[in-house]
Amino acid sequence: MQIDAFGNSYVQGGKFYLGCPVWSCAAWAGHFLTDDAKQRDFLTQYSTVFNTVEGNSTFYALPKLDIVRRWAEETPTGFRFALKFPREISHDKQLLRAERETNQFRELLGVLRDADRLGPSFLQLSPTFDKTQFAALESYLRDFVKADLPLAVEVRHADYFDSGPVESALDELLSELQIDRVIFDSRPLFSAAPSDPSEVESQRRKPRSLLRHTVTGPHPFLRLVGRNDLRATLPWLEEWAPIIAQWLREGRSPFIFAHTPNDFFAPAMARALHQELLKHCPELPALPAWPHEKRLAIRAKQKTLF
Repeated sequence: MQIDAFGNSYVQGGKFYLGCPVWSCAAWAGHFLTDDAKQRDFLTQYSTVFNTVEGNSTFYALPKLDIVRRWAEETPTGFRFALKFPREISHDKQLLRAERETNQFRELLGVLRDADRLGPSFLQLSPTFDKTQFAALESYLRDFVKADLPLAVEVRHADYFDSGPVESALDELLSELQIDRVIFDSRPLFSAAPSDPSEVESQRRKPRSLLRHTVTGPHPFLRLVGRNDLRATLPWLEEWAPIIAQWLREGRSPFIFAHTPNDFFAPAMARALHQELLKHCPELPALPAWPHEKRLAIRAKQKTLF
């Protein structure tokens, strides 16, 4: 095993990326982040623990390039942003006549690539994007890969889970282009009735996509949606850990994102998954302590000195 400057681990050539769907959650202050953390501190503190993050905000609006450059400056070398394609491209225009929006997104991704902070961006297709639009998807992807930017695709329409010709055509296309197929697992979320309002809302919004373990590219991209009660999610963490370990042994570099209905619980879920993975890859380093934990340890040490 080798470890890079950030602490990312290589297991027979594979690199492990773990993160949350956001880096900014005000409720984390005094729990995951230090109790005096301000909005401007969130990304820096977050990136001392996790080495990737989903960027769902780009689905709604693209930030100015200066803001993206600041993101790069606030994170260590080796950190990876996995940004979501703008909804104008994926949902509003459904990949057609979206050249202007795509070029703007590519420019943003180029800033992160130049700063060595770019992970696979993910194209989440509309639930209405069916097999009749496959030709549009193929054309769009063949053009996009010319920019040599890492990419993952998340399909949601039932046509792409037919275990037949449509799904095979999708997987063959993604494999040919070395694009990852997003693995979306919402089984934990729907395993029981909701226990609080955030789970009610999450069950309303999240799809019950059929689970696939299909790997089509170098960066298996898993979005695992758990419960706010970590104990209810543990069976699925135990299930996924050996699969992730196998990806690493194959030399792949998976990106794993821990989702919870309330983002407050996402860091704990991610840490629990890492602990499960250590049982199968003991050569991986321990996940760094949380900023809040480090601060408490410093205060405790200071008390002993005085």
